Amino acid sequence: MVSRHIILFLLLVILPDLYIFIRYIRPRRMAVWKKLLWLCPGLFLIIFLVMMATARDFIPHNRIILYFFLACMGLLVATKAAFALFSIMGRGVARLFHSKRNWGNLVGLIAVGYLCYATIYGLSVGFAQFEVRRVDCYFEQLPRAFDGYKIALFSDAHVGSYMGGDQEILKTALDSINAQDADMVCFTGDLINMRAEEIEPHRHLLNSLQSRDGVYSVLGNHDYAAYVKADSAEKVTLERRVVDSERELGWTLLLNEHRIIRRGADSIYVAGMENMGKMEEVARGDVAKTVAGIPDGAFTIMLQHDPTAWRSHILPESKAQLTFSGHTHGGQISLFGFSPAAMAYDEYNGMYDEGGRIIYVTSGLGGLVPLRFGVPGEIVVVTLHKGLNPQSP
Repeated sequence: MVSRHIILFLLLVILPDLYIFIRYIRPRRMAVWKKLLWLCPGLFLIIFLVMMATARDFIPHNRIILYFFLACMGLLVATKAAFALFSIMGRGVARLFHSKRNWGNLVGLIAVGYLCYATIYGLSVGFAQFEVRRVDCYFEQLPRAFDGYKIALFSDAHVGSYMGGDQEILKTALDSINAQDADMVCFTGDLINMRAEEIEPHRHLLNSLQSRDGVYSVLGNHDYAAYVKADSAEKVTLERRVVDSERELGWTLLLNEHRIIRRGADSIYVAGMENMGKMEEVARGDVAKTVAGIPDGAFTIMLQHDPTAWRSHILPESKAQLTFSGHTHGGQISLFGFSPAAMAYDEYNGMYDEGGRIIYVTSGLGGLVPLRFGVPGEIVVVTLHKGLNPQSP
């Protein structure tokens, strides 16, 4: 995680520290050694970042180290960066209006307090929270027998983040899925953080998922061993373990394939496309292969981990009326209503409609980074209806 963006992390540490030191610490009358103390936390963080960047895998296996890193980034780096940014902006405004008072410093201090609260809350209470969201989708093409069909959707479980006492959070979420009495359960990828061994402590919980028509799943980018430093042969083995583990759970894992669901003489299709995102090493999706054999006009639910594939591949290359995705986690953080995911994705959280074809992007249940603020984990209960949306204009 750090190694891929080490320059950005270093700049976030160094630049705010230098600004605050030059502007506010150096001019003060105090012993030089006291002034230099200001730079010690930054120096420690630089050394820590270099150590993190040389770690064997994408994230450290020791969760205490990961939590410490996140706390440092939130309490030390983000706060200083925010204060420096508002201070610089305040100086510009003061010069513009010929004022001696820099109100940006006050705003910066308020931002520091808010970010400290967000970090502490997000690492503790926020990550443990989830909600059950209910959504109604209307389609004229839906067969009559499936009017009222209920689907429980979840994504991005990242079960490796629920170790020790945190396993109770996962248990509560999976119990809530079963309590929905759904016709179908759909999972749109990222069952693990790094390795298939993460599944074992939770196997009995994951195996408990059930619905009338079963559990259907696809792989996410983390399920392909893309973030493990290993040779190609080992990565193939690690990926195979994830595939085998999901099937041993009794789930129907779809790898560019589909299944038919019947209700009497009526039927719908659930199609599972492999991951198709920006990372070339895990861009395995094949729309043509996934929908091959599905009759024209048949109602199709497409499972695809990465929502960017909806506009780039699913809409132009298939006729799937409904797509479920995850991957974005809704950004996991929303500050004053703004999520950073909005800058990276056109569809990042919730339901989107394009000419009557719908994608629902769930914010997911867990996360590789065990922090959520303003974006709780979610389970989505989607009810299908035949006909037009009565709330449509």
